[in-house]
Amino acid sequence: MLQRAETPVALNGVEASRSFFAPCFAQSTTESLWVAHLDDEARCIHLASYDGDADAVDIPVRLIIGDAIRLDSAGIVLAHNHLSGQATPSRSDKVATRALAIAAEAIDLTLLDHLVFAGDDCASFRRLGLL
Repeated sequence: MLQRAETPVALNGVEASRSFFAPCFAQSTTESLWVAHLDDEARCIHLASYDGDADAVDIPVRLIIGDAIRLDSAGIVLAHNHLSGQATPSRSDKVATRALAIAAEAIDLTLLDHLVFAGDDCASFRRLGLL
């Protein structure tokens, strides 16, 4: 599902991204992935969401890259939730994020961060040194 961001919010750091995405997971009963497409000033120009199930959500690399090309995105920030209560990225989170980062690099798109939310906790791939 694609949604247009009504107000171009700048996602210029972990805290700005965390504040932007936190409401997306406030009432979640399944895992979901949100992708903010950014312009060259890190302003959100488009927001997309992808539904998972109670245990996981896939990172649809082809769809994200296709949207980035169509929107002429300069960068993206990902966020997804863990219903387990543990914000630590899983092995599959790391593998899928790395695959997306490689595909993004090929089209000169920057994967700025991937946040994992679990309740009030949030982990940043960037801060963890995973990007």
